[in-house]
Amino acid sequence: MTIRRRTLAQAAALLSLPGLSADLFAQRAKDSLVLGMVLEPTSLDPTSAPAAAIGEIVHYNVLEGLTKINAAGAVLPLLAEDWSSEPDGKSYTFKLRKGVKFQDGSAFDAAAVKFSFERAKAPDSTNKAKKGVFDNISSISTPDPLVVILTLNNPDATLPFRLGENTAVILSPKSAATAATQPVGTGPYRLDSWQKGSAVNLVKWDGYRDAAAIKLRRVSFRFINDNAAQVAALLAGDIDGMPRFGAVQNIKQFQADKRFTVEIGSTAGKGILAINNKKKPLDDVRVRRAIMHAIDRQAFIDGVLEGLGKPIGSHATPADVGYIDLTGVYPFNPDKARALLKEAGVSSPLNLSLSLPPPSYARKGGEVVAAMLAKVGIIAKIENVEWAQWLAGPFKGNFDLTIINHVEPLDYMQYANPQYYWGYDSKAFNELAKKRAEAGRGKAQVALYGDLQRQITTDAVNAFIFNPTQVSISRKGLKGLWASSPIAANDLSQVSWS
Repeated sequence: MTIRRRTLAQAAALLSLPGLSADLFAQRAKDSLVLGMVLEPTSLDPTSAPAAAIGEIVHYNVLEGLTKINAAGAVLPLLAEDWSSEPDGKSYTFKLRKGVKFQDGSAFDAAAVKFSFERAKAPDSTNKAKKGVFDNISSISTPDPLVVILTLNNPDATLPFRLGENTAVILSPKSAATAATQPVGTGPYRLDSWQKGSAVNLVKWDGYRDAAAIKLRRVSFRFINDNAAQVAALLAGDIDGMPRFGAVQNIKQFQADKRFTVEIGSTAGKGILAINNKKKPLDDVRVRRAIMHAIDRQAFIDGVLEGLGKPIGSHATPADVGYIDLTGVYPFNPDKARALLKEAGVSSPLNLSLSLPPPSYARKGGEVVAAMLAKVGIIAKIENVEWAQWLAGPFKGNFDLTIINHVEPLDYMQYANPQYYWGYDSKAFNELAKKRAEAGRGKAQVALYGDLQRQITTDAVNAFIFNPTQVSISRKGLKGLWASSPIAANDLSQVSWS
């Protein structure tokens, strides 16, 4: 018996029938898995498209990089079995793993690494890490098929970590051009099918270098952005788990249900009300500061996230080395917000659009933010958009306000890119970023990271609201899903049924 697309009420009623739930939950083969995801990506190539949802499917599963970031945030060897750096921090030597092949049969070697990184730093590259990582690589040498030397313009102590992100996966030169729809990597799984609007299906690749250690033969990622549908799918057994569960108001229900495991962990996410700095009157810092003063962060976290998050005051999280708490710079103060708008010469009401992608933190959070803004004379007209529409609209700079969770760690360098969607262009920030890049490792870099956070906050580039907690729900017996997400990934190589 297979259950599909039931409503929450139908699923709950069905599973209340004596003896049915145990049989239903025992059906799926122990070598297969169905995971729920909130968003469907528009591409499966993380090196050329920005959505974190891409990495949640292919990273570490189909596509691999030189290094690997585990659930604790530690950097481990992957396609590079070892690496070293020069004392000045401007040169890294990577020794590559021997005998690795791509799923198209071609050899993984230094030439493939050189190809992938040069592609990432090419003038026409759309790689999200181009400016922050790859433009800092001045040369790539390959003295041996298993050795790659990266010479940097500026020292970067975080490079091994950055090369473990999905933007740095190594593609086969033979198939890179079609990676958006047919990714070919060195990982333990290969793409079986992509059913647009429904699911991405992966199958175990028997040619993987350590195939015997991979326990799951088939994995499906099913796209469910509606909270009630997420709950229904779990209760009905349609999915086995949801690593980033959106219906946080239902956590207690699952904690009380012995068929499920609920884990609560940390993320690198920065939940923000992004502001278009190029649009009038949002180009006036006083207006942006007014918006920040109009938002009660803790009320947002309590009302939208069920308290599962921490307030933030800049584009950094409490887990970051060098994080400083700047939530006190713009405390919730509607009177101050109204005064700043008046000082900026903004007549009331100020009408703005508020674009909201599908996740509940945005859709539900948008209603909360709009109500807060209305109290200071800002009328935010809500525009609900699908994920592909968000990427084609707000992410291209066509918006006034939008709510989004930036899940990439150490992504402060996006503020040095005036073409990035919020349109911030600051000489002061760029100078600080340059100083940090050139600084030696240690205290100087940490101190400059604090200065960068202060500059972003001073300029009120965006309204910084929350660092979300991760909620993962899965069927009892499923082991290895990440409870915390230092990066957006689902490492299936560690997942199995007990």
